[in-house]
Amino acid sequence: MTQIKTHVHAGDKVLVLAGKDRGKEGKVLQVHLKKQRALVQGVNLVKKAVRPTEESPEGGVSELEASIHVSNLKVVEAAAKKEAK
Repeated sequence: MTQIKTHVHAGDKVLVLAGKDRGKEGKVLQVHLKKQRALVQGVNLVKKAVRPTEESPEGGVSELEASIHVSNLKVVEAAAKKEAK
């Protein structure tokens, strides 16, 4: 099985190169290697209907980040890598 690699890692600060959020910067929250997509804080926001629950009894519409393809991202500042022992 081949190992999937990407230039984007969780914790990196990235710049969006294409799409409706072109020019925005944000921190990478998660990376999905198989799908080659990443969640970036404050980028590609979508609205989602939320049912009322005990935690949020009013329910309603919430705004959250959707994933964006890694080819549309450029690393501005890499996260600190863990030191090898």
